[in-house]
Amino acid sequence: MEKFDVAIIGGGSAGLAALKQLSNLGKQAILIEGGKKIGTKNVSGGLLYSKNTTIGKVYNVEDVYDNFLTDAPVERQITKYMLHATSKDKMFSLDLTPTHNYQTNFGYSVLLNKLLPWFAKEALNSAEKTGGGIVTGIHVRSIMWKDENTIIIETDELEPFQVKAVIAADGVNSEVAQITGARRKFTQSDLYQGVKVVVKLPEEIIEERFEITNNEGAAHLFAGDVTLNHIGGGFLYTNKDTLSVGAVYHYDSLIEKPTEPYELVNALLSNPFVIELIKDEVPETKENYKNLSKEEELRTRFKANKLIKDWKELHHTYYSPSGVKELLANGKYKTKEEIKNKVDSIHDELVSKYDIEFESNYVELEYSAKLVPDGKRCRMKKPYFKNILFIGDAAGRGIFVGPRIEGLNVGIDDAVRAAEAVSNAIDKNSFHSNILGERYRRLVEESPYTKDMDEIDKNYLKVFLDCTKQVPNDIVDYRYRAIFKLMSNSTFRGISVGLVNKLGYRRLLPILESNKTYTEVPIKIAERKGKDVQKSYSIRIPAIAERIAKLNYNDDSLSHIKVLDSQSDFMKKMVTLCPTKCYSMENGRVILQHEGCIECGTCLKETEWRHPRGEKGIAYQYG
Repeated sequence: MEKFDVAIIGGGSAGLAALKQLSNLGKQAILIEGGKKIGTKNVSGGLLYSKNTTIGKVYNVEDVYDNFLTDAPVERQITKYMLHATSKDKMFSLDLTPTHNYQTNFGYSVLLNKLLPWFAKEALNSAEKTGGGIVTGIHVRSIMWKDENTIIIETDELEPFQVKAVIAADGVNSEVAQITGARRKFTQSDLYQGVKVVVKLPEEIIEERFEITNNEGAAHLFAGDVTLNHIGGGFLYTNKDTLSVGAVYHYDSLIEKPTEPYELVNALLSNPFVIELIKDEVPETKENYKNLSKEEELRTRFKANKLIKDWKELHHTYYSPSGVKELLANGKYKTKEEIKNKVDSIHDELVSKYDIEFESNYVELEYSAKLVPDGKRCRMKKPYFKNILFIGDAAGRGIFVGPRIEGLNVGIDDAVRAAEAVSNAIDKNSFHSNILGERYRRLVEESPYTKDMDEIDKNYLKVFLDCTKQVPNDIVDYRYRAIFKLMSNSTFRGISVGLVNKLGYRRLLPILESNKTYTEVPIKIAERKGKDVQKSYSIRIPAIAERIAKLNYNDDSLSHIKVLDSQSDFMKKMVTLCPTKCYSMENGRVILQHEGCIECGTCLKETEWRHPRGEKGIAYQYG
């Protein structure tokens, strides 16, 4: 039986950081990932932060990867952070950039299928020096203990092997947690459901439309009628030449009022302000081939489709400085104007010869969804089980405090602390939970992120209140007006926040996170103070079947999900809440078709839920 010091299960940003840090410490570790390639199973809303806190040290991405700032394939550094209250065609905007900048070194928009392979390359280079590595396409089936220092891992694809410790980085739906009984399944009150689409838009058009330079990015958050009366909101982040547009909602709010997840993101896409931000020129075929023979029709379609592809690629490249530079360097074109002339020439040929119309619409590349843990409610107080340590989403750790949404950086911080604890255990050759687990727990408790999950930060609160001074006091419910007025006084704010933190921050959550906060008040603000926003075209959004058809799957004939009670109220709600419509009703029973599953775990609570076997299931192109 092969032996390793440590196994890391899960190849996301947290797992890869754990591998890199253990290798930096000279320790041997092997990382196991279910996807065929690193990054194909991962989805994120898309912001990665680096923090500089006053209450203790956090471990940032650049601490783990010392060449991150020079070499990593990030998208844009966010320099503008806006919150919008919406009501039909009215919108009121607040500049929350100071809250984004609070104790922040930087925040980048990222696409995980670009970034994670780079993390993996860096981690693998280090791991191989200590006898470790990365193995993809592997699904863990069983975890057993030979003794307190030895874990035996069985997979669907490899011979069993043994390790001294495990770092579980397998996400919010952690199978390691289920297999070992380390924690209960997260409930709907512990979670958010996030749904995202990636929208294609040329680089220079993004910069002009969002009023940013090529080194800058913008983040926009939305509340009000776009929530469809749920607790949560929408987001739009600028990437290099795409946009991440999505919606994140309290899962229990969705359970209470079931709404198709794609309708939540559609509501944001249909907002007049967003419509104008995402629009592009799109060729549309009229399908007017009635007078052609079948052979001639096929030939015409082929030529038209080829020209459309050529136009799309050249149109997109024309607005990309690096793309233009590459075209000029290979000698195909002599000037940028020559490229533009070619774009126009193909455009004219499509219109005149092939009856193609060019319309304003948007170009959607990928649809995705995932569950996100709310660290205020579900973080593991004891993030270990025997000699298994849980990090990031697997440990229920994420920061959701109003407009402050952080997860990737929290997982990386956890990963460094877990690596330090494991390294110490290897040095002492003792992996008992009293040594390894308790050391890790103490390190996690020392993290400023843990404090953020447990307590209100009065300084962050001041920054947020300063940003919201434009909001009329009389819009807020009369019960809270006096509180907001008193909060402007620093002495009272310090005393009251201290009292709340002493009594327990969680007692305030039903007040802070309510339909009134996310829907009613923003609608009132937009109607009272908002400006009119006009749309210049009627958006056409793909149906859910079209979205699913665009996704890449390696279908598994063996279902990774088993419904436990096909007649329960919860499973009946899955017919609505499954992001890809895997569930349907038949003769009063819920029926599953697992082939379209994107492995979000929305149905986890009342199913026997596993990830698919290695290399099977969804493979995201963007993430």
